[in-house]
Amino acid sequence: MSGQSPGRAAAGLLARADRLLPRREDWSRARPGRDLTAGVMVALVALPLALGFGASSGVGAGAGIVTAIVAGAVAAVFGGSHVQVSGPTGAMTVVLVPIVAAHGADGVLVVGLLAGLLLVVLALTGAGRAIRYLPVPVVEGFTLGIAAIIALQQLPAALGVDAHAEKVLALAVDAVRAWVAHPHAEAPACVLGVVLVILAGARLRPGFPVALVAVVAATVVNALRGEGIATIGHLPSGLPAPHLPDVPWADLDALVLAALAVAALGALESLLSATVADAMSVGERHDPDRELFGQGLANIASPLFGGIPATAAIARTAVNVRAGATSRLASLVHALLLLAVILVGARWVAEIPVAALAGVLVATAVQMVRVSSLGALLRSTRGDAATLLLTAAATVVLDLVAAVLVGLVVAGFFALRQTARTAQVQEVALDDADHRDEERSLLDEQIVAYRIEGPLFFAAAHDFLLELAEVSRVRVVVLRMSHVTTIDATGAHVLADVIGRLERRGVTVLLSGVRPQHRRVLERLGVHERLAHERHLFARTPDAIAHARLHAARVAHP
Repeated sequence: MSGQSPGRAAAGLLARADRLLPRREDWSRARPGRDLTAGVMVALVALPLALGFGASSGVGAGAGIVTAIVAGAVAAVFGGSHVQVSGPTGAMTVVLVPIVAAHGADGVLVVGLLAGLLLVVLALTGAGRAIRYLPVPVVEGFTLGIAAIIALQQLPAALGVDAHAEKVLALAVDAVRAWVAHPHAEAPACVLGVVLVILAGARLRPGFPVALVAVVAATVVNALRGEGIATIGHLPSGLPAPHLPDVPWADLDALVLAALAVAALGALESLLSATVADAMSVGERHDPDRELFGQGLANIASPLFGGIPATAAIARTAVNVRAGATSRLASLVHALLLLAVILVGARWVAEIPVAALAGVLVATAVQMVRVSSLGALLRSTRGDAATLLLTAAATVVLDLVAAVLVGLVVAGFFALRQTARTAQVQEVALDDADHRDEERSLLDEQIVAYRIEGPLFFAAAHDFLLELAEVSRVRVVVLRMSHVTTIDATGAHVLADVIGRLERRGVTVLLSGVRPQHRRVLERLGVHERLAHERHLFARTPDAIAHARLHAARVAHP
């Protein structure tokens, strides 16, 4: 038996690995015309973002464009979403800056490789399915927060000013101050025009590449004006040859910890982005384990060419979906087009106004917000509304990981409170029928029966203690446990405390209908053994009542 288990484990691992590999049907849904248009649009949006994120990470603009090309292509082929777009992101950049400062560029590349390996392991263990347990208000709040970040990040380009700050709110404030000090209308007018054209086109002609038309028109107008709005500018040319980064072995422990943080962020951002993409697409449903696998391979490949750690990019994914992408061909086209741009077309793309791309992203942010869905959640329950709003606020003010944790904590709090409210302690007759004479007879004999309903756990245990510990003027209390749905250590301790308090006042406590799974918890905490020793545990309530009557009679007539 033991000799077969390693073989079975290996076979299971191979089976899981086989399910993660690309399939022929991945490409059957492709519509080349729509995917080509979407890929071009995403590439135009991704180009300045990739350059900017590479530069802000401290590794260099070239590393950013390499990441968008290599990671974008690998994740497109191996990922679990048909419309996901991967590359360098702002959230990842924030994590990378201190790593670059402490360990240099090679340290970041090693972190990327290690994080990629960790993501592949997570995929093989099936960890991607955990994203299913994210509450809808957390996902919607995260989406709303990301839309706000996308829009706020565009303010410097939209206003045609230079502004630099780590936090997006500070960046937006600095941009507004700079524009107020020296106001001008060219860049804001360009952004407003592009936004209006895209939103109007999406309403009048859904599926038409109106964003591409708007960008081309803005580029032509800006070129005709001579000295106009700032453009993308100089681009690097060519990809470096693949090579293994030098491993700073003395810092390996710190690099492993950094890789854990990068892998966690990469998994979380990619799976949330895929979830958002599913919500934006009709009939789209990603495979979370394949998505982790694809992101893992992308992060293994990117550092080999000098790229930084990558993850799915929600802004670019949203552009891809809104541009009409139907398959992973669009993401692959985006990566190939970026490669072509840095090889042969850099001087033309360099003329695109930055404000025009800002307009595309602002329009994308507006389209990401589904007013009807948000309204329904805000009206549903107070807990859902609070979870949504706090998650959105945390996304903007803090960061992605913190926002999801805040959302889960808030959602968990309201869920626990709601669950705790279902726990009840009710005084009832023997068979829950209207046997008032029999119930009155029990009270005359100073016997009372209580039925505990729902979960008996930490969130409900305090109320349980307060209610039962005040029982007085009775000789025997029967606790009917058959309707208890769950009991934890806190609930068991509280139950023991209640029994102890009542018995110190001369009240005997009997338990009936304790479920086997609950009995194990009581046994581990010593409650079950004490009651069993006193013969105060019963399978059926009538047996407990019969014993209670005998006990009450002995006390009344010793």
